[in-house]
Amino acid sequence: MKNLFDLSGRVAIVTGSSRGIGKASAEALAAHGARVVISSRKQDACDEVAAAINAKHGEGTAIAIAASISDKDALRRLVTETRGAFGHIDILVCNAASNPYYGPLAGIEDEQFRKILDNNVLSNHWLIQQVAPEMRERRDGAIIIVSSIGGLRGSPVIGAYNVSKAADFQLARNYAVEYGPDNVRVNCIAPGLIRTDFARALWEDPERERATNANTPLRRIGEPHEIAGAVVYLASPAAAFMTGQAMVIDGGVTI
Repeated sequence: MKNLFDLSGRVAIVTGSSRGIGKASAEALAAHGARVVISSRKQDACDEVAAAINAKHGEGTAIAIAASISDKDALRRLVTETRGAFGHIDILVCNAASNPYYGPLAGIEDEQFRKILDNNVLSNHWLIQQVAPEMRERRDGAIIIVSSIGGLRGSPVIGAYNVSKAADFQLARNYAVEYGPDNVRVNCIAPGLIRTDFARALWEDPERERATNANTPLRRIGEPHEIAGAVVYLASPAAAFMTGQAMVIDGGVTI
């Protein structure tokens, strides 16, 4: 039982890992023995996170490979360079996302909607397609998509984002069906409001945060490290019989 969360020898790519949930997840994976690839748009930000992980867990634990999720060639290079550095990929955490539009769906421009769907759904599909073949051949692999409770609800403000996150649930379900016979697991995490830069507009106003807390059973918003534990679980032997599911971690908001 003590080895349920042991990730020694495993290699993980974590997108959007220079800050927030992605950074906390990469740090947690490394703490449980994995080697991790830090990836976001800016190389210097990735380098900083990788250096901190290496200082704590040993040189070579982390490497930094910048890649924009909107660029298929950049994602292909991310996968190729990871294999070149570590030899294989065991864990993929699709965390990076974008939301360039706030407001009702009735007012969104086509390009804004396409960007949300491309970055939040299609990019995950691209990455999964690239890492899955070797996982299926080895009959072992874990793919984790960071979705959102927004995918379970409607919103007059972030409706397009919520549509994309609902699509991520189905992406995980469908790939779970396709890859399950080869023992490759695909799951989602659905966080509620987490104190990240990405969600700053939803919590930096004290009045808004107080209102949110009042409607949350745990009476607070979440912290990035409180999502990272679920990433470790889904990547580890502890979750060996779990696939196609969405773990809701929201302080009780959706109950």
